[in-house]
Amino acid sequence: MTGFKRPESVLVVVHARDGQVLMLRRRRPDDFWQSVTGSLDWGETPLQAACRELEEETGLPADGLKDHHHQVRFPIVPPWRSRYAPDAEDNLEHRFSLPLAAPVPIRLNPTEHLEFCWLPRAEAARLATSWSNARAILEVVPALPGA
Repeated sequence: MTGFKRPESVLVVVHARDGQVLMLRRRRPDDFWQSVTGSLDWGETPLQAACRELEEETGLPADGLKDHHHQVRFPIVPPWRSRYAPDAEDNLEHRFSLPLAAPVPIRLNPTEHLEFCWLPRAEAARLATSWSNARAILEVVPALPGA
C-alpha cells in the first residue's frame, strides 16, 4: 500500500506450563529482549500477523494460539521511527499468547534475532525491554505457587 510500515503490531507471549517464557534478543537495537512481535502487513488481520510472526521468528506452529482481545497503544520509539509515515505517532499492539506443555526447541530467524532463552515468568518480565511486553508477560502467564 505504502512504502511505510503499518503502525499496528502483534505481541505473542510464548510460555510453558511450568512458567517458563520464551524471550528473543533482537539484532538491533543492541540488547533488546522481547517476545515474538511484528507489524501487520497492509490488509492483514492481527490473527494472521500473529500466526505469520510466530512461524517466522520461532518456527513454531500457531496451534493453540490465544487471542486476548486486548490492545495497547504506545508512541513509536526512535529506533523504529523512520519505518513509519511522518504522521504516524502511535502503534496499536494486539496481544496473543501461545501456551505450551513445556519449553521446546526454537528455530530463530537470524536476520531478526541473535539468541533466545526460556526464563521464569518474573525474570522474563524484568528482561523485556518494552513495558507493554513486560506487562503482557505478567498478565498472561500464570504465577506458580511459591514463585
